Amino acid sequence: MIPLYKPYMPQELPELDAILHSGALSYGKWGHLFEEKLSLFLGVNYLLTTNSYASAIQIALAALDLQQGDEVITSPMSCLASNMPLLTFGLKVVWADIDPTTGTLSPDSVREKISSRTRLIFHNHFCGYVGYVDEINAIGREYGIPVIDDCVEAFGSKYKGNYTGNLGTDISIYSFQTVRLPNTIDGGAVVFKDKELYNKALLMRDFGIRRQIFRDDIGEISSACDIYMKGYGATMSEINSYIGCCAMENIVNLLICQTRNGHYWEQRLFDVQCQLMGREDVEPNYWVYGLLSNNKRIDLSHFREMGYYASGVHLPNNCYSVFGKQLSLSGVENFYSRFIALPCGWWLDDEDFIKD
Repeated sequence: MIPLYKPYMPQELPELDAILHSGALSYGKWGHLFEEKLSLFLGVNYLLTTNSYASAIQIALAALDLQQGDEVITSPMSCLASNMPLLTFGLKVVWADIDPTTGTLSPDSVREKISSRTRLIFHNHFCGYVGYVDEINAIGREYGIPVIDDCVEAFGSKYKGNYTGNLGTDISIYSFQTVRLPNTIDGGAVVFKDKELYNKALLMRDFGIRRQIFRDDIGEISSACDIYMKGYGATMSEINSYIGCCAMENIVNLLICQTRNGHYWEQRLFDVQCQLMGREDVEPNYWVYGLLSNNKRIDLSHFREMGYYASGVHLPNNCYSVFGKQLSLSGVENFYSRFIALPCGWWLDDEDFIKD
């Protein structure tokens, strides 16, 4: 069966053995180069990588000075990896409803959920389909609430011709875990609009250490380097960074391939009794191909019988007891009851679409 996800790994990693035996495994040359490649691709200036997606979220939350008990408005219709770090950080998760035709946050619902305790809007771009960026960002500016674009599945997706990360949002966060693009086995990245916030996050990523003055002239840890800011051990290793650099060499071709596959699905499903995902101004990365079915269970079985591992992907996170009392949200229920993801990744070719 054709899988819904598949980890991409460059066919050749010529420097890997040298790195493994170099004695220089921590964030360094390859870490800087990977950040440069990502920044150039996205068209951004203030980007840093991290050793995991969860670390990327923690760094962003800490840089914003969020405190335990602060409220964050977020979508339950997203990966658990997106919402769990908010909870473990100590934030109070407030679910907003979604547009049942896109899977992304409803601006009207976000506005309704704002209270005097709201300190963050966490805006998930569902399965690579970008949400209502302009509307959500406008609400954030109106109330003075920062917005984070959750691009866990949306690297390479575009809105109005620009890549996510370069949409005017305060912060954007990426995952480079195994089934994402680029795949670094594990890792993440944070993009900041504000330079001062970026500089603050750089220190927080590395235990609050200012590396340029951390050691004295004989290589001893210097008492002159005060640690005045809390931080995390969240830098990406040279091994992960190098794999990411190699993956970025082919990232454009991979995204082109996925877009081609998305167009194949559009042509093939044109006369099928279902609603195809997408909206004007959005160019998804086609991490999956999304459609809305009137008979989800029947259609899931149908596509699997044809050899495509179709799936509903995510369970709405408001179903999990760890988040407290379950809240009924009509948009979420409508969308989840209909959404089906089809394989659309770089591993499919023309022959995979000949099946009946």
